[in-house]
Amino acid sequence: MTLPLHLRRLSEFLAQTRLADLPADIVTQAVTVVADCLAVIAAGAQEPEMRNLRALEGRRSGQRTSTVIGTRGLVDPRGASLLNGTAGTFLELDEGNRFCRGHPAIHVVPAAFAVAEAERRSGADFLLAVILGYEVAARIGAACRMRDDMHPHGTWGTVGAAVGIGTLRGSSPQRLARLISLSAGLNLATSVRAMQEGGTVRNTYAGVAGVMALLADDLERAGFSGERDALATTYGRIVADDFDADRLLDQLGSRYEIGRNYFKQHACCRYNHAALDALALLRAENPDARIEAGNITQIVVETYAAAASMNDREPQNPLAAKYSLPFAMATAIVTGATGVKSFDAAAVAHQPTRTLAHRVHVAEDPGLSAMLPNARPARLRIVLKDGGTLQTEVTTNLGDADSPYTTAELTAKFDDLGRAVWGDRTSVLRAAVADLPHLPDCAQLGAVLREHILA
Repeated sequence: MTLPLHLRRLSEFLAQTRLADLPADIVTQAVTVVADCLAVIAAGAQEPEMRNLRALEGRRSGQRTSTVIGTRGLVDPRGASLLNGTAGTFLELDEGNRFCRGHPAIHVVPAAFAVAEAERRSGADFLLAVILGYEVAARIGAACRMRDDMHPHGTWGTVGAAVGIGTLRGSSPQRLARLISLSAGLNLATSVRAMQEGGTVRNTYAGVAGVMALLADDLERAGFSGERDALATTYGRIVADDFDADRLLDQLGSRYEIGRNYFKQHACCRYNHAALDALALLRAENPDARIEAGNITQIVVETYAAAASMNDREPQNPLAAKYSLPFAMATAIVTGATGVKSFDAAAVAHQPTRTLAHRVHVAEDPGLSAMLPNARPARLRIVLKDGGTLQTEVTTNLGDADSPYTTAELTAKFDDLGRAVWGDRTSVLRAAVADLPHLPDCAQLGAVLREHILA
């Protein structure tokens, strides 16, 4: 069967690329992405639903070779992919990529680490798998327009995870092409409404994608085949529209998508971040203004369409609150923060916050929508009870490649998230991750992750 040109070029590039071929800053960025994912996964693993799921999954697991991050446990690679991928989305702090409009790393890192640890691959092998898996996932996402009712989790990330696994196992261009086609046929039918309603099934999408990626690898080795051009069909007709093969290959080998990612400090949907950044800017510019719940008559946010759709003023649980722009603005004002606790069950139940959320009015500005994907803008106006008005506008979100967080800020995020899991030993974990390019065996990193768990 003759491969489509875009699939042949993509798979040849993947098979030929070595870590030594990559720019040093891209390898460094991959290490930073892995560190961020590990901290986010470990913190998310402490959620009650994750504790319950671990108990069930532990009973099923036979081979115990892959770390359940944030615990002392080991399960098989499929169990680890499911548990770690799911935990990593719970807190809404996993990194993302604005050009593909989703979160590649939380699909790729859990599956790749589970296999790298089980098969005793080197840290360099693991990093290459992460970089190339991320590359494919992000490029597919950027090459199509996801249907409005589809959530991107569990879709093109499945292909990225499969590429990561295939890279670890030393695949030829032909085998990688088969893996891409098989995994593109194993996407979930994900729903945006689930997250908006607080349906926590949404948190499993990335974890299930890792399981599907491992299944795709098994199917390929067993002799199964996929559709000739599953990328064009799946991402051009089924879960998305307008698949553009030229965009898939744009600057392939000279521009690496992991270098265009963003990191998150606000523990909520990225679509809320522009307005939250604008609020922080207003506070910094007006230190004497009383930007507090009792002094506010109205908050008006004009933003792009996807962000404007996050307009539920009555979120019913923490997940729904993370996808509510009115609640995000209200809790940021009431708590003075946007971290995990600002969106937990107690924060969601806090009546003054819920009352303030009803004073937040959100609307789309088509001019701001037209600025995507290069910008994620918002215009904010706060009307105070004394008749004063504060307003500002942002176009670049903090944490984007155009406005990156400092190393110190990302280190603080790792330590803040990791403290409940590893206590004062987070520096040991950070050092172990930083050594990944020189690590001979990823099982050693898994042992460090487990060894330093608090009692």
